[in-house]
Amino acid sequence: PFPTSLPKEILAAVTRVEIDVFFNFHVLFVFQGKWKNKERVLVFSSRGINFRTRHLMQDLKTMMPHSKADTKMDRKDKLFVVNEVCEIKNCNKCIFFEAKKNMDLYMWVSNVPHGPSAKFLVQNVHTLAELKMTGNCLKGSRPLLSFDPKFDKEPHYALLKELFTQTFSTPQYHPKSQPFVDHVLTFTIADKRIWFRNYQIIEEDASLVEIGPRFVLNLIKIFQGSFGGPTLYENPHFQSPNMCRRLMRMEKAARQKERQMVKEIRLEKRKEVKEVLTEDVTDDVFVTPAEEKPKEVEHEAPRPSKSKKKKKLKLTELKKRTLLKRKGLR
Repeated sequence: PFPTSLPKEILAAVTRVEIDVFFNFHVLFVFQGKWKNKERVLVFSSRGINFRTRHLMQDLKTMMPHSKADTKMDRKDKLFVVNEVCEIKNCNKCIFFEAKKNMDLYMWVSNVPHGPSAKFLVQNVHTLAELKMTGNCLKGSRPLLSFDPKFDKEPHYALLKELFTQTFSTPQYHPKSQPFVDHVLTFTIADKRIWFRNYQIIEEDASLVEIGPRFVLNLIKIFQGSFGGPTLYENPHFQSPNMCRRLMRMEKAARQKERQMVKEIRLEKRKEVKEVLTEDVTDDVFVTPAEEKPKEVEHEAPRPSKSKKKKKLKLTELKKRTLLKRKGLR
């Protein structure tokens, strides 16, 4: 039987009991550590998001056991209201998805309530259900965070690295977490954007297999406060989606205008009166005149030639001889 005479502190901390009855009685106690890091992340969005953003939010919630959810925020409310929602939910980090024009998705990552906060444009979103990768990991397991070496070279990337570390890392001994490390979250900088990937660690050869989700973050601004305040950094290479669409429309209109101009020029050329060219002297260079023959009028019919008559006589004689030979007369 389980020994109940132990102190209450030890009994409360016991998570597993293994009893091995082989020659002697042996009891193994595994004690759980204390949950000290009380990081809680609120993951929610504004109204107007599409199905892909909704699935991405669900994937992030399942990936982070220390996350919390909330109802969608109304578009009319200002972003400072998010700080109050986080305070009500007892969360000190927030990932907020903001949808605009039903086509553009922005993501806020903030340290509530004092900041800093960063605003990103989310591009190339692919969810778990969409990718159907072969990788898999335990739900609630703690991830390893892998950052590109470029994060340590520039100060704004170093700030983002610390913000991502505190937001996406699962606290140790969290009640909803599992004490295993079986996947890696990678943050890579390429093409002046941050590429997010999630990989499974295979035990046999420590190789990586992608699980998902995957998306690309294009940094817009870093603010000193939470969802506002003085601007610490502004990306000079960022181009808004509205400007991209405007440039595409202008390029398309320029191509159409060029086609119309070519068409008008072609019609004008057809309407022009063709000039009648004078006779060219070099046209008769290769014309060779035929030999002139004397014009004679024959008043009598031509006489028959004798050679034809001789040929006819010879043919009749040969036929007679062949007939006589066949009859055996000759």
